[in-house]
Amino acid sequence: MPVSISLGLWLTLVTYGVSVPLGIAKAVRDGSRFDVWTSVVIIIGYAIPSFILAIALIVVFAGGSYFSWFPLRGLTSDNFDQLSLIGKLGDYAWHMTLPLVALGIGGFATMTILTKNSFLDEIRKQYVMTARAKGLTERRVLYGHVFRNAMLLVISGFPAAFLGAFFSGSLLIEQIFTLDGLGYLGFTSAVNRDYPVFFGTLYIFTLFGLIIGLISDLTYTWIDPRIDFEAREL
Repeated sequence: MPVSISLGLWLTLVTYGVSVPLGIAKAVRDGSRFDVWTSVVIIIGYAIPSFILAIALIVVFAGGSYFSWFPLRGLTSDNFDQLSLIGKLGDYAWHMTLPLVALGIGGFATMTILTKNSFLDEIRKQYVMTARAKGLTERRVLYGHVFRNAMLLVISGFPAAFLGAFFSGSLLIEQIFTLDGLGYLGFTSAVNRDYPVFFGTLYIFTLFGLIIGLISDLTYTWIDPRIDFEAREL
């Protein structure tokens, strides 16, 4: 479980860290050459299946046919316990690079387009025009007024994004990179017909889905206090 959770958590953080600034830049430069070319790149990345990209990364960068820059399997090196704290962090990041790249390329498109559309929708509203008419700088308008309203959907979707990363990375990527996570455990259990372990992993996935789905709904109401489900029933 720690392997699968760490993979899903780091993937979610990397995806948000890249997609949110990129989506804001695309919204500000809507229709420009930068917007067009970045859209082409992220759509191509979205169209490439993660397991195909993972195999290509192994062939190119993990000693397959060209370079041996990254390890082929596992989450840590054999001498991990003998390394210093900085060495352990570096070794962990070194092993996580290829799995995160393989998983993250496809996830950038959805989050980037969602961020861009949310900002474009807010930028065109009346209160933004009023703020600009008062003489506020574009940066103050964008990050002081637009950012909070535009990021409601993006931030509230963080638990669901983590859940998606947790599920998508738990089978194929863990199998390809031999990461000892829940997905790899479930796969080997199904192959070996170890049904109690297989159904145990399925139960954990289902439980995580229910809990994180609930957290996602609660996060949205926490970010936007205007949403009151009790008031809607009146």
